[in-house]
Amino acid sequence: MGRFKFWCIELALVLAATPAVAQHEGHMMGAVYPPLGSGTSWLPAVAPMRGFHFQASDWSVMIHGSVFGQFIQEFGPRGNYQLGSINWVMGDASRPLAGGTFTGRMMASAEYFTVTRAGYPQLLQVAQPYRGGTVTDRMHPHELLSEVAVMYDRPLRDDWRWTVYFAAVGEPALGPVAYLHRPSAVNDLTAPLGHHTQDVTHESFGVATLGLFSPRVHLEASVFNGAHPNEVRTNFDYRGARFNSFAARVTVNPNERWSVAASAAYIDPHEHQPLHRLEFSALHVAGGWSTSFIWGANVPTDTRRVLNTALLETNIELDQRNAIFGRAEYVTRTAEELALVGSISSEVEVGSLAVGYARRIGRLHGAGAWLGARGNAAFVPAQLRLFYGSSTPVGFTVYLQVRPALMMEH
Repeated sequence: MGRFKFWCIELALVLAATPAVAQHEGHMMGAVYPPLGSGTSWLPAVAPMRGFHFQASDWSVMIHGSVFGQFIQEFGPRGNYQLGSINWVMGDASRPLAGGTFTGRMMASAEYFTVTRAGYPQLLQVAQPYRGGTVTDRMHPHELLSEVAVMYDRPLRDDWRWTVYFAAVGEPALGPVAYLHRPSAVNDLTAPLGHHTQDVTHESFGVATLGLFSPRVHLEASVFNGAHPNEVRTNFDYRGARFNSFAARVTVNPNERWSVAASAAYIDPHEHQPLHRLEFSALHVAGGWSTSFIWGANVPTDTRRVLNTALLETNIELDQRNAIFGRAEYVTRTAEELALVGSISSEVEVGSLAVGYARRIGRLHGAGAWLGARGNAAFVPAQLRLFYGSSTPVGFTVYLQVRPALMMEH
């Protein structure tokens, strides 16, 4: 009953909601600025608007989110299966304040209960601590509260504005728009294999960011707590909490269809040696076709080895009822990340290819129900075949997603 109750709560929250996009609501009278993705990151200006928007006195409120009920099967010796739900809901509220715009944001997920604290099966994903041991080939659930933040921005000169962002839990100026909020991933529920190198810091417990932006350029710098959250996802995890890490990001939107970002950081994870992280992303939206290219690399300070990851992700809306999507990845994994220290080389290169199809099967009160299927194949070197049973271990997912229609749909 407990798990069913949380599913019902999440379903109710998103009957007027969908993943992704919040606008700078306070800028209606001035220049047009690109919409925010996760944290303070930018999307292309024409990124599709999804969500429920309303006015409450001086407040402009946006609610968006998504609920997937899915069955996942990964084959092979390290494979597993699960019936669960990947889900999130997010809201922000903005109002004019002292010549600028004040915004409060909150994001929540019930995944700790609906995919369990062990997470959901995903071959080659980074190993995680679990009940005093280690769990492999699974993606951890998101935090119960993964963003609790406030922002304030104010005009500086001409079309330039300055902004500050403070988060008890939130995202520093590092990496691409998190995959949960990318239009190219709207129909793909699973985390990228490169998540822990590309956008894992979207759940950092303690963030402060200062930014300067115009309609086309965004300059940001952050200090934040680099410790990775532990396996208990229902609390505010301030173990060794301090601003021990810093990041900077430059984003350029050369036109309404593109958003290009580069960032770099020094991160002290608290659990192991500090590292440098380098990121580059290019997001493109053209009508119903959204594509993201992302490169990210971790450079541990002790080894100075560059551990590269790369992702190409796309989603094509064939019409208002049908969509196809796919994701191709290259990832450098360490033996520690696979929990195979002493059994394989210290670093191995792996890949993954996934394709899927989604169809809207119904609508109710403006919300759409989408039935989808996704097939995936991993590509592993010879030294991993013993552990995964094949050079191309495979898996599949079938799901039912609930989200509202796009605002421009009728």
